[in-house]
Amino acid sequence: MPCIALGRFDDSFSSGSIKAYIAEFISTLLFVFAGVGSAIAYNKLTADAALDPAGLVAVAVCHGLALFVAVAIAANISGGHVNPAVTFGLALGGQITIITGLFYWIAQVLGAIAASYLLKFVTGGLAVPIHGVAAGVGATEGVVMEIIITFALVYTVFATAVDPKKGTLGTIAPIAIGFIVGANILAAGPFSGGSMNPARSFGPAVASGNFAGNWIYWVGPLVGGGLAGLTYSNVFMNYDHAPLVSEF
Repeated sequence: MPCIALGRFDDSFSSGSIKAYIAEFISTLLFVFAGVGSAIAYNKLTADAALDPAGLVAVAVCHGLALFVAVAIAANISGGHVNPAVTFGLALGGQITIITGLFYWIAQVLGAIAASYLLKFVTGGLAVPIHGVAAGVGATEGVVMEIIITFALVYTVFATAVDPKKGTLGTIAPIAIGFIVGANILAAGPFSGGSMNPARSFGPAVASGNFAGNWIYWVGPLVGGGLAGLTYSNVFMNYDHAPLVSEF
């Protein structure tokens, strides 16, 4: 059974930890810039893009590709979490200390906010789209949808990137993670918005000044990510001790 470790502040401010936070900031910024940017671009090029199936595919593909790259470029530095829900799942699974995880959260959220404001600036002040549940979908349904799809994401992270038994499978972890995000957006986008990432939803909310329903994209992903971390680490992984950081 994994051990959830609180950690120490001196460890969380080591040179390696600072580099990890910077890597998470940069990767999250690049991911959100590309992902949210794809939605802005499609809205600019087409009318009523939110209801256009081609728009959904374009946004899903962009998010999948962007996350693949964002995870890959940070994997050897910070583990390439790029998502508070992933960090939370890894903390509950004994892969990162609570204190270090909190600083990961800060870096991820700041990266998402910076990306959203950069998009607002470089697009000449175009609206930054936020996540929201579709008409006819209630908050409860939205939360459940986000729990399910984030569970799938974090479970994939554990299976392909964290599990010591992964072997050569680890080399395709960023691709698998990008693919599951793209697939989940195709499935959940028309209903809950398909976030799976509190930072990805929070950054645009800050830039737009609209926090309506934003809590859905914290509660759902954190519950789903936490459940995946607890499930995979307790059922499929064995430990003699808990690692301090994820081994991507």
